[in-house]
Amino acid sequence: MGKLFGTDGIRGVVNAGLDADLAYKVGLAAAEVLAKGKNPGEKPLVTIGKDTRISGDLLKGSLIAGLCTAGADVLDLGTLPTPGVAWVTVDEKADAGIVISASHNPFEHNGIKIFNGQGFKLSDELEEKIEDIVLFGHNDVHRKTHGEIGKVSYVAPKASEDYIDHLESTIDSTLGGLRILVDCANGAASATAARLFDRFSKLRTDVINADPDGININDKCGSTHMDALAAMVKAGGYDLGLAFDGDADRCLAVDENGALIDGDQIMAACGLDMKSKGKLPGNTIVATVMSNLGLHVYTKERGINLECTSVGDRNVLERMLEKGYAIGGEQSGHMIFLEHATTGDGQLTALQMLALLKESGKKASELFGPCPRYPQVLINIPVADNDVKKAVMASQELAQAIEKEEKALGGEGRVLVRPSGTEALMRVMVEAKTQEIAQTVAQRLADLISGL
Repeated sequence: MGKLFGTDGIRGVVNAGLDADLAYKVGLAAAEVLAKGKNPGEKPLVTIGKDTRISGDLLKGSLIAGLCTAGADVLDLGTLPTPGVAWVTVDEKADAGIVISASHNPFEHNGIKIFNGQGFKLSDELEEKIEDIVLFGHNDVHRKTHGEIGKVSYVAPKASEDYIDHLESTIDSTLGGLRILVDCANGAASATAARLFDRFSKLRTDVINADPDGININDKCGSTHMDALAAMVKAGGYDLGLAFDGDADRCLAVDENGALIDGDQIMAACGLDMKSKGKLPGNTIVATVMSNLGLHVYTKERGINLECTSVGDRNVLERMLEKGYAIGGEQSGHMIFLEHATTGDGQLTALQMLALLKESGKKASELFGPCPRYPQVLINIPVADNDVKKAVMASQELAQAIEKEEKALGGEGRVLVRPSGTEALMRVMVEAKTQEIAQTVAQRLADLISGL
């Protein structure tokens, strides 16, 4: 991670680490870097979209000001899911796309994430160039005058409609006979989900948490708070409940009994279906080190290879691109279906699940439930900054403690300690035969980290 960019762009509490001045400088720097590959007099074109946070307009205005000052033209997409911005960036042949969102974080947080012209997250190299200009060279950026100043085009309605057209085209099913409940997390999906599912006239859809007010995004709703959705699905007799996060790049679900369907189980069912149809290149699913042991067991028993990367959908995508794989994702609900998208897309994932559910004729519990979940405990330990994270990870005492705990688990569990890439946290994850064992081991390690 750099000084500004983490594993998923720049993140922070607005006006307490991430402010209009920083956003303006990022806009300046992005335009400067993008202009390097253009012909003389040719302006870079940048799309920009946001979720529903109260600070979104503040940061968007500053980013646009920076971009236009340095000579980039801007397509303002309005409120649109992160994967929608990535898709429109490619569709419009733009040089880059910028998303203003902090994903699943509370409303006071926000972030700036940049895609390249192919719809993939910006490379580390380009992020470093932007970071260097923001931190040390923003005063040297050539501020344009006269006709070289960038201009803004407002294309929000058309852009979102084109994106919905694309999502609809990814499945060949009416989804008739299914009844679903959709939780939009009062986020970006509020602008698209109802319109998307309404395209399937035989699908019966009810939508909740689609009334954003700027501060209710992810507030006791969406993919980070599944209990209410689970209760409503079970009580209401729905076939499936779907939940997105704030920027709708992830999707989790609950079955007809209200039981959680996580990203591992989604990958398991979809991957097995792709294998049966000869559409699973390398006979491989790509997951991360956070994926549950249950996914390892499930895939091995069914003759599917499972490759695990470091945490982060960027790492998953890089492995998929490197080896030509078609499906990958994270337990948290980031699913990448590379045939249809360049990044995680919650609504795309929902459609793939629904099409498979309809085709199978099974209940959701029968389709997604066979992939087991070993008891797992995750403890987050607040830390001061990245320097503390590095010191913790370098601790010999911690390394010895982890080795001791793993040995005691005897191959029937595992331990993962890592720094968060988006927050000032260390994360301890333990899986074991029982919840009690996992909790005890995780707490011992968390206490050790707190005392370092």
